[in-house]
Amino acid sequence: MSEAELPPRERMDFDVVVVGAGPAGLAAAIRLKQIAPDLAVVVVEKGSEVGAHILSGAVVDPSPLDALLPGWRGEDTPFKTAVTDDRFYYFSQRGGVRLPNWLMPPLMSNHGCYIVSLGNVCRWLAAKAEALGVEIYPGFAAAEVLYDDAGAVIGIATGDMGIARDGHHKDSFTRGMELAGKYVLFAEGARGQLTRQLVARFKLDGGVSPQKYGIGLKELWQVAPEKSKPGLAQHSFGWPLDDATSGGSFLYHLEDNQVAVGFVVHLDYENPTLSPFDEFQRFKHHPLIADTFAGGKRLAYGARAISEGGWQSVPKLVFPGGALIGDAAGFLNVPRIKGTHNAIASGMQAAEQAAAAIAAGRAGDELAAYDAGWRASGIGADLKPVRNVKPLWARHGLKLGVTLAGLDMWTNTLGFSLFGTLKHDKPDNATLKRLDEVTPIAYPRPDGKLSFDKLSSVFLSNTNHEEDQPVHLTLKDPAVPIAHNLPLYGEPARLYCPAGVYEVVYGDEATQSDPRFVINAQNCVHCKTCDIKDPTQNIVWVAPEGGGGPNYPNM
Repeated sequence: MSEAELPPRERMDFDVVVVGAGPAGLAAAIRLKQIAPDLAVVVVEKGSEVGAHILSGAVVDPSPLDALLPGWRGEDTPFKTAVTDDRFYYFSQRGGVRLPNWLMPPLMSNHGCYIVSLGNVCRWLAAKAEALGVEIYPGFAAAEVLYDDAGAVIGIATGDMGIARDGHHKDSFTRGMELAGKYVLFAEGARGQLTRQLVARFKLDGGVSPQKYGIGLKELWQVAPEKSKPGLAQHSFGWPLDDATSGGSFLYHLEDNQVAVGFVVHLDYENPTLSPFDEFQRFKHHPLIADTFAGGKRLAYGARAISEGGWQSVPKLVFPGGALIGDAAGFLNVPRIKGTHNAIASGMQAAEQAAAAIAAGRAGDELAAYDAGWRASGIGADLKPVRNVKPLWARHGLKLGVTLAGLDMWTNTLGFSLFGTLKHDKPDNATLKRLDEVTPIAYPRPDGKLSFDKLSSVFLSNTNHEEDQPVHLTLKDPAVPIAHNLPLYGEPARLYCPAGVYEVVYGDEATQSDPRFVINAQNCVHCKTCDIKDPTQNIVWVAPEGGGGPNYPNM
C-alpha cells in the first residue's frame, strides 16, 4: 500500500518533542518544565518502558543533578552506593599491576561519584518529569523525521505497527502518530537512526573528525556476601586484548551483593576474527577477576555501542527546528568511561535555549547559542583535556599510546597539550584487515560458570520482538555478505554482533558450500554495532515496532 493510500496519522502538537528517555532527554524535559511550566513537552521512547533500553556501567558523576534537581541528595534515589575505593590495573594474562592512584591524572578520580543502575536512574528522572507535567510515551519508536516545506524539522512520526514480515497489513495494523513541536531534541544515544539521517541531511559532521565508537558489554551478578565490596570501582586495560586493540574493563560493586562487570572494545580494531563478546567472556577468567564470581549467579546481560570520538568528533549540534543532545551528540568521556553527567548537562543547556526561543516567539530556527556554548561549558572542560587519548592509543598501541595519553592528560591540567588536537584517522568500518593479513583468534568454549554463550546471554536480556514484522536489520545489497564480506573478512558480522543475530549457514557444512547469510532479527539487543562496523556499510539498523528489543530491569 502506498503512502497516499494509507489512512492519515493522528497528529499531536507540542512546544517541544524529545526523542529518547535517557538521561539527556529526561533532563531536557525536566528543565523545560522548570523554566516554563506551561510548555507542552513530550518524550517518546522506543523501549517498552523507561529504562528498558538503558545500559551503562555505571559510575555517575552526579554534579549536574545539583543544578537540575537541587535537594536530590536528601531524597530516596537510586544513588545509594558512593565510590569508596578507586582502583586501576594493567592486566597481563596471568596477573596484573595496580597503578598507584597518585599516578593517575586528577580527572580520572571517581571521588564523589556513585555506582548505579542507569536504568533505575532514568526511571527516577521520568517520575520527576511526569510530576512536572511532561508526557512520556514508552513503547513508541520514532521512525521518521518530519519537515516543513522549507526543510526545517517540525516533529517526528512513530512507526506503524501491525505490518507483517512480507509487508502486508495485519488486522492489528495501526498507523503511527505525528508528534509535532516548535523544536525537537534528539536524545537517541549512540548511532541513533534519526540522528544519523539528520547528520547526513544537514551535513552536521562537516569539518570534524569521523565519529568513533566502542561496544560495551555488561553483566550483572549476584555474588557471595564475602565477595561483595560495595563502593569498589575497578578499571583495567590490557589482557585479553592485544597491544594493537584498544579497550578495557570495569568491575563495580553495588549494594545488595551485586556486581556489575563489563568490557569495552573500541570498534577501530583490525582483526576480523575478533569477537567482543568472547573477549568479554574470557576476561572473566583472569586470576584477579574470577574469584569475585566464584559461587555467584549471573542475573542480566546486555550490550550497547558508545560514542568515543570526543571533542574533535562532536558535530554541529543544531539545525532548523532541532538539536542533538547526550550521546547522540557524542559527549562521552572515553578514559573516564562516563557520559551521563555530560548528557544531563547538554539536555539542560539545549532546554534552556529552546525555552528562551519559544518565550521570544521563535520556532523552527537554529538554537545557535546551544551549539556555540557547549565548548565553553562544563562539557567542554570535561572533554577537551582528554581529546588525544583515543587517537594516541589508536596510533601507538597499548603501552606507548596509554603512556603518551597519560602524559597528555597531565599536561592539560597545566593548560596545554604537547600534541595540540589530534584528528581521528578514519571511521571504524574502514579499519579491518583481510583474513590473509591476520592471525585468527581461537576462543575457548564457555564453561557455563564464568563464561557463557551468546544465546543464553540474550535470554537474560529479556529481548523480545514481534516475529511477524519486517526485518529491522536491512541490507542495501543482499549479495554483499556472501560475495564480498565472507571471502575477504570471514563475514565479521557473525563475530562483532554480541547477540547471535548474524550467521553464515552452509548447505553442506563439511565442504562449506552453498553459504547463506541469515539474520536472526529477534535476537537483536539494539546495540547498533552492525550499523557501525560493517566494512561496506551495507547493514542499516532501523527501528522495529515500538516496545521491541531488550527489557533491562536494572542495567
